[in-house]
Amino acid sequence: MAVAELPNPSADARPTNAGVVTRTLAAVVDAAVVLGLVVAAYAVEAAVIFLLDPRGFVPPDTGVSWFVDLGLLLAIVYLTVSWSLLGGTRGDHLMGLRVVTRHGTVPGLLHSALRAVLCVSFPLGLLWVAVSARQRSVQDLLVRTHVVYDWR
Repeated sequence: MAVAELPNPSADARPTNAGVVTRTLAAVVDAAVVLGLVVAAYAVEAAVIFLLDPRGFVPPDTGVSWFVDLGLLLAIVYLTVSWSLLGGTRGDHLMGLRVVTRHGTVPGLLHSALRAVLCVSFPLGLLWVAVSARQRSVQDLLVRTHVVYDWR
């Protein structure tokens, strides 16, 4: 009985740009990661307050803006660090994606930071992937990046 082999794209094959569904699923995973970081930050703040005055402990009343501002800041930091060091976020890796420059390399810190700010400030730019012939978001076009399927 012959064993069927899985397709193995050659090393010189051009990576395929990722579609809107895969990229949206990766973004949902990343949003969950950031939400977890925000909740963890609140828990740390509450723990410090408790440790400083256990008898008079009152949970911190941070307000909605604290959560939103911290979430946006953490999202920018998370995306920047993930793209510049690893070539992708946790969501990207789960979906088999990688962010690359037009030269096929991992974006540097500046490109990653600019891309992160654009993604956080204009998340609907991702939807451009659905109508773009090259499946690139508004952020990709502005920063000159691609999100490709990672066959490694």
